[in-house]
Amino acid sequence: MKSAFWIRTALAGALTFSVTGTTVFAHDELGGSVEKGDNLAGSELRVPLLEGSKNVGNLKEVAAVPLKELNGVKNSTADVYAHKGFAYLGTHSANGGAGGVRVFDMKDPSNPVEVSSFGGIEGTWQEKVIVKTVNTPDFKGDLAVVSVQQLDRNNPNTKGGFVLYDVTNPKEPKELGFWESPSPARGTHELYLTVQGNNIYVLTADCYADFYSHGENMDVSFVDVTNPANPETIYEFNPRDYIPEVSDENYDGYNWTDEEGIQRTAFAHSVKTDGTGKTAYLSYWDLGTIILDISDAKNPVYLGKTDFGSNVQGSAHSMDLAKGGNVLVETREVFGPVRNGFESAYGYTMIYDIKDKTNPKLLSTFKTDFTEKIPGGATVHDPKVHGNTLYLSHYSGGVRVVDITDESNPVETGSYIPSKSNIWGVFVDRNYVLASDMGSGLKVLQKNGYNPENVNNANKAR
Repeated sequence: MKSAFWIRTALAGALTFSVTGTTVFAHDELGGSVEKGDNLAGSELRVPLLEGSKNVGNLKEVAAVPLKELNGVKNSTADVYAHKGFAYLGTHSANGGAGGVRVFDMKDPSNPVEVSSFGGIEGTWQEKVIVKTVNTPDFKGDLAVVSVQQLDRNNPNTKGGFVLYDVTNPKEPKELGFWESPSPARGTHELYLTVQGNNIYVLTADCYADFYSHGENMDVSFVDVTNPANPETIYEFNPRDYIPEVSDENYDGYNWTDEEGIQRTAFAHSVKTDGTGKTAYLSYWDLGTIILDISDAKNPVYLGKTDFGSNVQGSAHSMDLAKGGNVLVETREVFGPVRNGFESAYGYTMIYDIKDKTNPKLLSTFKTDFTEKIPGGATVHDPKVHGNTLYLSHYSGGVRVVDITDESNPVETGSYIPSKSNIWGVFVDRNYVLASDMGSGLKVLQKNGYNPENVNNANKAR
């Protein structure tokens, strides 16, 4: 194991990094589309749907705080997470990355205060952060895991993977360990930290690891971090071993020909578990959401996966659970709505009944109605479920609030679209919704009671 500290120290003396030609990455980099959010950089595209509206439906903005500059560099914001009264914001690749995770004290939600940063590594960016309280013989306290992706995967002076920190005192984070991804891809794109009794695991999605390594490494790894100072890979998921319609003959780690002969794309984008840590959900683009029983994390059992119609671009990007784990909410990121042989549509949300995890059944879909008004920003991104309410980050479409009391009939009840909106992630924290805006930092939204009049006004404004 190489520590992130060692990497930073070596880079500081040996690396002069140029981001020329590398500041814009493909989210599906092999497919040639631009990195998520980056195509909204032009102000002519980043316009609000409801001009100047910050209190629509049941959300009210109570704070909007930009990230501090570090060493004279302004970083763009990535995902957001909250734990024990603190918000944790990842950072993206703008201006050379290395922005690390920014920690905000949320004691007063109307006045978040940035109190520390950690995990910034030269030549990389830190998009995803998960924080949980754990208790093992090797570590007791609040543990943070942060994804690390290289700006240039061919740069021998940088490494991808994830870094672990003790954030029991969020104002003074302490580095514990670093897991280096073995693949020649950029490193860990998204990840999840889960606890099974006395065991702690990090599940990683290293996009294109399978493809770039010619099958020697897999996109998804399970890493035992029970001792955070000594992460140990215990399992790699190979879809060829589990899914009957996937084999060496029709899948090369990225390009996949499905059972109907349709050319598709399959790679792991994100990973998550249920609350018990015993069921894993792998968002695998055109393979859908793959469901695994990981009660024995070294020997997972394939249960089933979601599916798409032959005319639907798959693009399973991320997911969340509802109704006690019996309903799966799957978001599909599609920036290019026109593709030969497929429906003309930006990415939208699909809701499945997974009471029988071996046979997910599509219950409904949720689509916004502003695709023509926000070109390039009309795709959904991440979902978060709280009770019977679904919160969706929607780039220029801001934050959408959806009532899923009847999961077969989702109804939008509110939206939040700030000026030049570019909302990456959402997270529900107490009576607040935190939103990360790529261009402008942390937004704090107070949840108000459902008001039909506000919803009707929002619909009229469209």
